[in-house]
Amino acid sequence: MKEGRLGKILSVFKGKKGGLISILQRVQEEFGYLPEEALSEIAVFMGLSSSQVFSVATFYAHFYLNRRGDHLVRVCQGTACHVRGARNILETAQYKLGIKTGETTEDYKYSLERVACLGSCALAPIVVIDDTLYPQITTKKMTEILASVSDCEKYEGTELRKR
Repeated sequence: MKEGRLGKILSVFKGKKGGLISILQRVQEEFGYLPEEALSEIAVFMGLSSSQVFSVATFYAHFYLNRRGDHLVRVCQGTACHVRGARNILETAQYKLGIKTGETTEDYKYSLERVACLGSCALAPIVVIDDTLYPQITTKKMTEILASVSDCEKYEGTELRKR
C-alpha cells in the first residue's frame, strides 16, 4: 500500500512535523475510509505507535475505520427536524435501503447516518446525500430522492460548497 496511493500522500508530508490529522484526512479522501494497514504505515512514517494513530482516528467522528457506501445519506435528528417528522424520514430511509443507522448496504452503494444537527433548521426536516442538501423532506420525497440517486438522476437539492 505504501508505494501506491498511500505513498504519494505520505510523500507530501515528508520532512514536516506534525500533520497527523491532515494525513488522516487525505487518506480518507483517497480511500473513503481509513484502512487498518494505512493506519499502521502512518504510525511508522510519523514515528508514533499504532495506538496513538488509532486513538486520533477514533476520537474524531468524521473519520471512518470501515468502508462506507458510495453515497452517504445523513438524516438530521436535531430539534427542529425532530418536531417536523425526522424520525419518520429516518425510518423510511432505513426501510428503503434495507439497513439500519450506521450501516452500509451489502453492495457498498449507501451508508446511512443519523446526525444531531446539520445547521439548516429553517429548512427542517433535512437530509444531506453526499454534498447535496434536501430541504423540507417528507417520507414521499425521501423515497423519490433515494430512487433518483439510485438511477443516477438529479433530484432537486442544493449542492453544499466545500471549504
